[in-house]
Amino acid sequence: MSPRRRSLSLRARVALVSALAATIVIAAIGFAFAVFLRVNSSEQLDRTLDSVSLTVPSESAVSGFGTAPTSPLVERDPAVVSTPAAEVTDAVRATTIDGTAVRAKDVPISGAVGQVVAVSVPEDALSRAIHDQQWQVAGAAIVAIAVAAGLGWLLAGRAVRPMQRLAAATHTVGDELPTALPDIRGVREAEELADAIGHMLTRIGKAQSRTQQALGSARDFAAVSAHELRTPLTSMRTDLEVLATMQLSDEQRAEIIRDVLATERQIETTLSDLESLAVGELSDADDHEDLDLVELVDRCVQESARRLPDVAVELSTPPALRMRGLPSGLRSVLENAVTNAVRHGRADRVRITVTDNGDRGVTIAVDDNGIGVPEHERARLFERFARGSSAHPDGSGLGLALIAQQASLHGGTAELTDSPLGGARLQFDLPVTV
Repeated sequence: MSPRRRSLSLRARVALVSALAATIVIAAIGFAFAVFLRVNSSEQLDRTLDSVSLTVPSESAVSGFGTAPTSPLVERDPAVVSTPAAEVTDAVRATTIDGTAVRAKDVPISGAVGQVVAVSVPEDALSRAIHDQQWQVAGAAIVAIAVAAGLGWLLAGRAVRPMQRLAAATHTVGDELPTALPDIRGVREAEELADAIGHMLTRIGKAQSRTQQALGSARDFAAVSAHELRTPLTSMRTDLEVLATMQLSDEQRAEIIRDVLATERQIETTLSDLESLAVGELSDADDHEDLDLVELVDRCVQESARRLPDVAVELSTPPALRMRGLPSGLRSVLENAVTNAVRHGRADRVRITVTDNGDRGVTIAVDDNGIGVPEHERARLFERFARGSSAHPDGSGLGLALIAQQASLHGGTAELTDSPLGGARLQFDLPVTV
């Protein structure tokens, strides 16, 4: 891969822009100054010509204009010629005499009625003066442009120094994020960029922390899952080896097949619960959505009634209750709570109560009339693969762990207590409602 072509630095760009701006401004001023010099010098010559007056003796007027005038101004200017009266004009004009550019004007002669002379001034001296002044202006312009570029370079260097410090600090960012960036001051844009990079590094740090925690949880999760699945899989393999290698009666064969099917159902339940736990691990607050908790609980009760026709499932809720949460997670809480009450608690009556506590949040209570849960086992049962003394062998040991996970994701708590119906109560507290 070819190296990336580097662009001009900000400092060089500022210097170039300063030089370009100075060039444009000085060129405009120089052009205006040159025009001013030309116009002003021409006006001065015109005023000089306008001030000329000639006086000659009457005998000279009679004898014609073959002799040179005696006016001091005319003596200094050899280009004085007589002009017929028909061609007399009062305006200063630019013309050429013997190949020399001059400015000329017809001047009347006092004492000689109707007689004038054409007085002219060469423009060579004017052109040379303007040319010299233009060279001086050009030299001053070049110096001014160089000074502007130098000042732009120096000032830009001071302006970009905070950004250079920021770039040097971010170049060292690797796997270990810096605790803080250097204090950048002096240029507002650099300060804003430093703040933005600081916020970005903070977000990256939090994401790294969450990723490391997730990886740690995934490693632990995989290790525990493999350990819990190894036992039923070993049992299934033993049963299958017996079926394949031993001569068995029909009754013995049927019993082993029943054991294999029961173990398969246990593995399937465990895998399904593991999937639910994994989905919960990947959820966060951004996945929450607005929902009607009463409507969600009512659907879960109807599904439980169809799934468990021998169990009376009761419901007590307010008319409606809006909140933010994970619909799938809340459904899994209710489904697992009812399933645990029936499977492990041997209950035939379950009552679900939803209470709106106002600013304190929402409480979901699932009561049953089963055998209950011993007090010393209640806290431990929320751990993964934990089983109570009265647990059904087909359980995965993950039902209450799923409920504890959802409580954490919703910022709430879950606990087991005694139920007024005589069995166990699962109390699920959610702190925030909408």
